[in-house]
Amino acid sequence: MFEGRFWKATAERAVKSAAQALLLYWGGDAVFNAWHADWPAAGGIASGALVLSVLTSLVSAKASGEPDSPSLVTGQL
Repeated sequence: MFEGRFWKATAERAVKSAAQALLLYWGGDAVFNAWHADWPAAGGIASGALVLSVLTSLVSAKASGEPDSPSLVTGQL
């Protein structure tokens, strides 16, 4: 779990989760007006999603029995 491969995959998942949370927060507006955005709220939501993603990866590695993978899916697909 403390290998570079695990943390690289975990970081990728966390950044994706943060981006998805921001898109969900901002909604489906066709044109996003960055000047009127509530940046502290957006940052808090993205940070929360990032932390939850990292925690999920840690638990998944423990539950799957594969400490070098942040996924619950074991083995080759």
